[in-house]
Amino acid sequence: MYKIPTLSGKELIRFLESINFIVIRTRGSHVRLRSEDGRVTTVPVHANDDLPKGLLRKIIRDDLEMSLADFLELYTRHTGK
Repeated sequence: MYKIPTLSGKELIRFLESINFIVIRTRGSHVRLRSEDGRVTTVPVHANDDLPKGLLRKIIRDDLEMSLADFLELYTRHTGK
């Protein structure tokens, strides 16, 4: 079983931008991003609080359309850890 990392909304947005997602709009404390292939996600940014694990898992599975293993591999490369 994979251990999901603890991320803030800002950290997730930086990571998504590194894998070619582009911020298309910001409305209040929510940032909407889109990839070149049409995948879209919304990330809440609330005072640098960590994202709930369930929400992060939902973003990875449904919005990014990737497995947790693939996400962790890309995130590990991004952070260098």
